[in-house]
Amino acid sequence: MTPSRLWLQLETVAAWLLGILWALPLLYAFWAAFHPAAYAVKFDLAAPLTLANFIEAWTTAPFARYFVNTILYTTMTTALQFVLCTLAAYAFACHDWKGKDLVFSLILIQLMVMPDQLLVVNYQTMTALNLVDTIPAISLPYIASAFGVFLLRQNFKQVPIALAEAARVEGAGPLTILLKVYVPLSKAVYLAYGLVSISWHWNNFLWPLVITNSVTTRPITVGLSIFGSPENGVNFAIVSAGTLMSVAPLLIGFLLFQHQFVHSFMRAGIK
Repeated sequence: MTPSRLWLQLETVAAWLLGILWALPLLYAFWAAFHPAAYAVKFDLAAPLTLANFIEAWTTAPFARYFVNTILYTTMTTALQFVLCTLAAYAFACHDWKGKDLVFSLILIQLMVMPDQLLVVNYQTMTALNLVDTIPAISLPYIASAFGVFLLRQNFKQVPIALAEAARVEGAGPLTILLKVYVPLSKAVYLAYGLVSISWHWNNFLWPLVITNSVTTRPITVGLSIFGSPENGVNFAIVSAGTLMSVAPLLIGFLLFQHQFVHSFMRAGIK
C-alpha cells in the first residue's frame, strides 16, 4: 500500500470518527425521546418504544406558540434581509456614486463585530422604540446584514453587463433591471443565503432571551431552555423529545433539500 493511499484511508477513518462523535448527542436525543424515562440513561435494545414523551412535552410547554413565534421571526428577518441586501448590493455593484468604496468598507467592518457585543445598545434602541418583548424587536438588529450585502454584491458583479445594457436599451429602468435581470440570475445565491439565514436565526438564543419576556413572543430556543431548566425538574426523556421537536423542521428541511443546499453553496462560491 502506497503512503498516499494509506494517508487517504486514515483521513477517511478520521472523518467518520469525527462525524460519529458530532452525531452522538443527536443519537442520544433520539434514543431518550422514543423510550420511557427509565431507559434514558440505560441502553437496552429490548426497551419498549413510546411516543408519550412527545405528547407530554407538547402539553407541558406551549410549543405550538413557540413554533409560531419562531416562524414569524425567521420569516420576517429573512424577507427583510433579502429586500435590504438586494437594494444595497445593487447600489454597490452596478452604480457609481461618491463615497461608495468608503461606505462599503464600513459595511464590511460589521463582519468583524459579533452581534453579542451590541446587546446593550440594541436593547436600549428597542426600549426607545417601545418594542421590547415583541417579534419585530427580535428581527430588527439583523435585517441589515453585511454578509448578505457582500455576497449579493459579488454575485451581481459577475452578471454580464451586456444583459443590463440590453434591458436599458429596451426602456427598462433601474428597478426593472434589478428585478428582471440581476435577481433571476442570482436564484442559487438567494437560496444559499436564505438557508443560512433561516438556520442561524432559528437557532439564535441570546438576543431573543434578552429581548423577550413572555410566551407570546419567545422563540423555540428560549422556550426550550425554560422547559429544560433544572428548576422545572429534569426528565431527560421529555427534554430530549422537546429538543427533537425544536430541531425537526431544520432536519427535515435539510434532508429534503440537501442536494439543492450543496448545489447552491457551490454556485454561490461559499467556501
